[in-house]
Amino acid sequence: MKIRLLDLVVCPDCKEPLQVRPGAESGEEILEGSLHCPRGHSYPIVNGIPRFVPAEFYAESFGFQWNRFSKVQLDVFNDTRESEETFLEKTNFDVTGLPGKLVLDAGTGAGRFADVVSRMQAEVVGVDLSTAVEAAYSNLGDRPNAHFVQADIFRLPFREKIFDRIFSIGVLHHTPDTRKAFHSLVPLLKPEGEIAIWVYSCHSELRKISDTLRKGTVRMPRKLLFYASTIAIPLYYLKPLRLVFQGIFRLCMHKNWRWRWLDTFDYFSPKYQWKHTYPEVFSWFREAGLSEITPLPAAVSMKGKAGL
Repeated sequence: MKIRLLDLVVCPDCKEPLQVRPGAESGEEILEGSLHCPRGHSYPIVNGIPRFVPAEFYAESFGFQWNRFSKVQLDVFNDTRESEETFLEKTNFDVTGLPGKLVLDAGTGAGRFADVVSRMQAEVVGVDLSTAVEAAYSNLGDRPNAHFVQADIFRLPFREKIFDRIFSIGVLHHTPDTRKAFHSLVPLLKPEGEIAIWVYSCHSELRKISDTLRKGTVRMPRKLLFYASTIAIPLYYLKPLRLVFQGIFRLCMHKNWRWRWLDTFDYFSPKYQWKHTYPEVFSWFREAGLSEITPLPAAVSMKGKAGL
């Protein structure tokens, strides 16, 4: 944890400022210690990450997967621009305006998109309920413009109206309540700041088959499902059937075999996985008082702006 983070965080219980009691330090990083508020609440700093939750709760599968596939989807490690292109497609942020801005990555995982934003010279704060933040910190924690926090999206430890941009790509639909999760982010947005989200679409009738399969897979022992997901690796080479595996059974058919394994597990393991429509998500943006609401091409993604 960098001292700079104290300017951004507050106690999630009482919204009071926090003070740090460092234990172990390394250069500019506080590796161990604790954060305390005037009302007596305290939160540990473990392995460089402030922890505002005692457990991963419903997000354990994400901590499991991202600490095993910590580098697979990061452009800086796979020598592609795939994550950058996905970020631009699903946020439509003006990258020329990002340098020097403060950006929240809500559901950072292993830091796939936090990597993109930090390389665009913005200051990024990645938050995740799961221990995936440990993978993100390992990947990007040495960057001076990257911070990581383990916290609950329904109980976020940030000051209101401080972020210039907020994004959440493929995360909110994995919470108990997608709409409520979205509304928890909006108060953190600066006046005229922008927020963009991407959630799963319910338009495809074919998804009903994979959803039926999920009723069984979410009950499987996690390691059994993890290794069962390797079925996507060889099936990729059955070219005539790729669309069947991907469209009906929702097996990932990415050219990178580790990505296929990861993405297949990612689909079949989470406890929650809601599907939404453009009109539904548009209504959330309207409820939140956002303006310039823009549906984006990647279904279902949308961007909006906070008022003055």
